[in-house]
Amino acid sequence: MKISLVAGARPNFMKIAPILKAIEIRKQEHNISYRLIHTGQHYDKNMSDNFFKQLNIPEPHINLESGGGTQAEQTASIMVKFEKELLSHRPDVVLVVGDVTSTLACTIVAKKLCIDVVHVEAGIRSGDMTMPEEINRIVTDSLCDHFFTTSEVANENLIRNGVAKKRIHFVGNTMIDTLLQNLHRIKKPSILTEHGLSEHEYFLITLHRPANVDDKDNLKYLLDKILEYTFPYKVLFPVHPRTKIILDNLKYSNDQLIQIEPMGYLEFIYLVKNSKAVITDSGGITEEATVLNVPCLTLRNSTERPETISIGSNVLVGTNPENLESYIKDIIDNKWKQSGIPPLWDGRTSERIVDTMIKIYEMKQFAEGVSN
Repeated sequence: MKISLVAGARPNFMKIAPILKAIEIRKQEHNISYRLIHTGQHYDKNMSDNFFKQLNIPEPHINLESGGGTQAEQTASIMVKFEKELLSHRPDVVLVVGDVTSTLACTIVAKKLCIDVVHVEAGIRSGDMTMPEEINRIVTDSLCDHFFTTSEVANENLIRNGVAKKRIHFVGNTMIDTLLQNLHRIKKPSILTEHGLSEHEYFLITLHRPANVDDKDNLKYLLDKILEYTFPYKVLFPVHPRTKIILDNLKYSNDQLIQIEPMGYLEFIYLVKNSKAVITDSGGITEEATVLNVPCLTLRNSTERPETISIGSNVLVGTNPENLESYIKDIIDNKWKQSGIPPLWDGRTSERIVDTMIKIYEMKQFAEGVSN
């Protein structure tokens, strides 16, 4: 079985790392080979190269270098270059992960060339069509052949959309594989020592949704409210380069807020694990916070990961930052809800994915051999 694995953005790297390890373990016995394709969607060193090194991801066989530009320009660039890749190195199956532009673009290209596509993290839905990721999920899941899911909710979403149950494979969460495989390796960032911060003495925020960071007045109001409600605790904020430009233009400064550059994976997980709580508009971080049993406040009106709320340590706050006050008070008063870990988030998801793919494609090759 020849597999082409696609990764292009920071969340993808965390999802493919354990899958590659599982393939390496099984490739001799089952005659598996693979090509790792980096689309170049994230081209910042801190968002790409550093993650490859820290997670021991092998050098990609090719980098399509499709970073920058508008969403349409980036999608088009990935499609043109990925088509050339597949025509030169045609696989039996293309494996895509997550919900970024690369996921959508490479799925379309593969299916137009009549190549099977499997989607890892299929079936999740936020119901928010203003999110580019939601468009990517819907299009990818309307085209791919097999669906590897993180939850029963994702399974139900796919079944409602008419996907046959035999094509849905509930395997768990590869992000958690990476988390558990690297938890013993996390690194204390120097920023904590520099500011004399100990465990659970700070809040951690991550913001990247355009609605939260692109409007300078909205961003200022959001940060002002977070700092008001978390006082006197320090707040660490790894700032995306695009957001930093906005903050610099605002000349935003507050001794309580510690702005830092984007972190490597091992340093960032240390910050999450040892924070008093995480305030975020990201989906993936809610999963990591859930497994680490860290209170998590999500600044959105909907989430594609409802199990982090119903089972985990996450709550949906909404987009009005004033809603944060009562939740932050509960955290400071140590009154946060009891939480657990969703089913199959056990660190063995990637093994289940690769084993399932082996069964599917060995049976397919056998059937094709019989028919010939």
